[in-house]
Amino acid sequence: MKLGGQSYVVYLIWAVLVVELGVSLFNGRYSLAFIALVTLSLSLAPVIFADRFHIRLPVHFFAGVVLFIFGTVYLGEAFDFYEKYWWWDILLHGGSAMGFGLIGFIFVFILFEGDRYAAPHWALAFMAFCIAITNGVVWEVFEFAMDQMFGLTMQKSGLMDTMWDLIVDIVGAAIGAAAGFGYLKGREHSGLPGMIGEFVAKNRRLFRRKKR
Repeated sequence: MKLGGQSYVVYLIWAVLVVELGVSLFNGRYSLAFIALVTLSLSLAPVIFADRFHIRLPVHFFAGVVLFIFGTVYLGEAFDFYEKYWWWDILLHGGSAMGFGLIGFIFVFILFEGDRYAAPHWALAFMAFCIAITNGVVWEVFEFAMDQMFGLTMQKSGLMDTMWDLIVDIVGAAIGAAAGFGYLKGREHSGLPGMIGEFVAKNRRLFRRKKR
């Protein structure tokens, strides 16, 4: 498992989580220690997955994933950011939808073996959009199931919370899909299209035509 060459933000978050884990265990705050451990484990999961399947993750993309996990699990649960800041849930839902839009486009692009002209650019972007929206819907179903089966309050205000989450998911997914469209149009040197371009450049073998 390779942990070198990451963003300073990632190393800072890992350091905070390790220190929090140690301090919490020392002070007997086991629930906080557990949250810190779960957050640290989840932030390392993409590295383990990438190493297992020989995928090279772009530095900025991985930093975004770690920031999202840190914000969702650690800040959201340990410090109750969801209750303190009304916009926190919107920010994270939008960010995750945007990320799934990027991942969806990369997945579709791999299926088409890196051929920019295998289908109209708008069609590839639309498929990425659909993948991102599907992930958002599945998550809302999961929240509903947890609330119904275990009496949790993941949906908070119920229907209103679900609908706003889906609206934010649509906006985030559209931004992620638009980044894929921009990449296909040759705008791969900056911003979100640049992140796609960096991933493609680091993993050329995934986008090559297989011999028939």
